[in-house]
Amino acid sequence: MSQILKYREILLAAIIVVLIAVFSSRAPGFASPENLANIFNDTSILMILALGQMAVILTKSIDLSVAANLSFTGMAIAMMNAAYPQIPLPVLIVMAMGIGAVLGAINGLMVWKIGIPSIVATLGTLTIYRGMAFVLSGGAWVNQTQMTATFLNTPRIVVLGLPLLGWTAILAIALVALVFTRTVFGRALYASGGNPTAALYAGIDVGRTRFFAFVMSGALAGLCGYLWVSRYAVAYVDIAAGFELDTVAACVIGGISTLGGIGSVGGAILGALFLGVIKNALPVINVSPFWQMAISGLVIIVAVLFNARQEKRKGRLILRDAAKSRPLLAEVPAEGAAA
Repeated sequence: MSQILKYREILLAAIIVVLIAVFSSRAPGFASPENLANIFNDTSILMILALGQMAVILTKSIDLSVAANLSFTGMAIAMMNAAYPQIPLPVLIVMAMGIGAVLGAINGLMVWKIGIPSIVATLGTLTIYRGMAFVLSGGAWVNQTQMTATFLNTPRIVVLGLPLLGWTAILAIALVALVFTRTVFGRALYASGGNPTAALYAGIDVGRTRFFAFVMSGALAGLCGYLWVSRYAVAYVDIAAGFELDTVAACVIGGISTLGGIGSVGGAILGALFLGVIKNALPVINVSPFWQMAISGLVIIVAVLFNARQEKRKGRLILRDAAKSRPLLAEVPAEGAAA
């Protein structure tokens, strides 16, 4: 499976390089370092959200409320900054992640303790969190004149050619990759989605693991709430509307199986970058918004079909190996009896 994932990531990276080359032939300067840095920066929020979505999908669940979580948290933090400008920015960021984690925990509890399917639970909280943002703000906007300069400008500070927003995404990628590959929680995520029954026999609490996956997704959505508001210098109820589908698309394109237990951080990031390149390039070559949506949808369908084919091939390999092992197993008692 690691070889399949590696092949998938290399193929996706190659496709991204080819797309950049094709688009640069139509739009000179598209492949310039400055523009590529801008594309990475524009995709940073999607990459961070995709990491949280990946954690949930690995456990054979889905979180459709990430964008609504982002919206509520962004509104709450923007209003807090406007009302209490003396609060330090690090405190506001911690508050944003805390609020997001609480909203994620609500999703996790419904899935874990009540047994509601994740798609139903998070579809409900998607609407609830958007409604909470409207009630909190009264439908009003928080614009840049109401927020402090430090609040707005910090993610835009350029370090080594990349804004701090992009460096935040790089830090998040590194930390999440470390958690997924070097911690007990990371191994539990893969086991809970890959084979829940075996995970239970191994002493893994599948329900608790799913709960913390939702908490992680919520915390990252809370962080993105601040990053989104500061980047676009405005907070309103409908920010990031439909963005939850982009996070799922990034994961699916990157090879994270919707059946759980399969995927890598590199794949999720490449999936997000693929969408970022597409969305930045199509307007440059004068492709209408309708076709942008259609192309994105077509890519998702192709990615799902590719995933299904790989998983079916994996199943055939397992059955073939099991069939080969049966004669060997059958010979053991015979040799014992002969002895």
